[in-house]
Amino acid sequence: MLRNIRKIIESQIYHIGCKGCKGVYFILFFHLWQIDLAQPLAPQGPFDAIVHKLSDVIVEAEHDMICEILLDPLPAMTRLLDRFASYRIMNWRICSPPYLEVHRASDLPSIQQAVMAQGLSFPLICKTRVAHGSLSHEMSLIFSAGSLADIHPPCVLQSFVNHGAVLHKVFVVGDKHFCVERPSLKNFPSRSGFSLPPDRKTIFFNSHQVSKPESSSDLTSTSQSSAVDALVRELRVQLGMALFGVDVIINIHTHTLTVIDINIFPGYEGVPQFFSSLLNHIESVLDKQTSTTSSLKTTTGGPPAGL
Repeated sequence: MLRNIRKIIESQIYHIGCKGCKGVYFILFFHLWQIDLAQPLAPQGPFDAIVHKLSDVIVEAEHDMICEILLDPLPAMTRLLDRFASYRIMNWRICSPPYLEVHRASDLPSIQQAVMAQGLSFPLICKTRVAHGSLSHEMSLIFSAGSLADIHPPCVLQSFVNHGAVLHKVFVVGDKHFCVERPSLKNFPSRSGFSLPPDRKTIFFNSHQVSKPESSSDLTSTSQSSAVDALVRELRVQLGMALFGVDVIINIHTHTLTVIDINIFPGYEGVPQFFSSLLNHIESVLDKQTSTTSSLKTTTGGPPAGL
C-alpha cells in the first residue's frame, strides 16, 4: 500500500504543480516512509500523521505519542477489532440481524436455548470474535440446532438474511464514501426455531474468497444511496472514525438496508478514487491540527503542552 500511496502522491504533485505554487506545497508537505515497529518511534520521526491498519502489534510503550498523530483514535479502532463490541454498536440504532455472543465453550443444550431466547433463525452465520487477521474471514453456515456443536467460541452467531447473493461494501474515507458491489452467499430457506432439516451439514467458508471481486464459489449464485448516506453519517458519529468499511446487504423480503459487519481500515479494493481521497483527508486533518496549534499559541503565548 505504501508504494501505491507514493505513486498517487507523485501523480498529484505533477497534476497540481501545473496550477502554480500549490504544487510546491504538495512537494514539501508529503514525505512517506515505513515505520519499523521493532524500533522506538521517536528517533524515526517526527511524524505529522500515521496511516496504518491496526493489527496484532500495538505499541503500548509509546501509546500517548501514537494517539496524537493517528488518523483515527486508537480506542475507537481497537473497539472494531472485537465483533462483540462492533455488533453492540450495530444493534443500537442501525438495522442489523439478530445475533448472539458465545463467550466460551458450553454444553450444547445451553447454546441451543440461548439461540431460541435471542430469537435467531436458521441458518446462522458463525464468525470469530476477533475481527482482524486471516482467521477473521473463516466463517461457517449452520443449518440446525444439532450443528451448533460445530462452533468454536468465542464467536458470534448471526441470523442469515437472504439478500440475493449481492454484498454492498461501503468504504469510508473522511467525509466521502464509496459503494462497491461484490458477490455474496446465495439465498437459503429460512426457518424460525429448530425446524430446518437436521441432516444438512455445516458449511465452512472463507468470506474473503466468497466476496472478493474475482471470486468464484459454490455459495455464490449466478442502491439505496440516501439510506447509505444516512447510515454512514450515523456510523461516523458512533465510531468516531474516518477510515472504515461497512458490509451492507438488502433483505430481499423487506428491502431493508441491513449492516452485517463493520471493518477497520479495509482493503479499499475496487475504489479507484481511494488514494486521492486519502490524501485529501490527511490534508484536512493536518490543516485542522495546524489551525488548532496556531490558535493555542495565540491564546496562551506558546505551544500546547506535549507538542
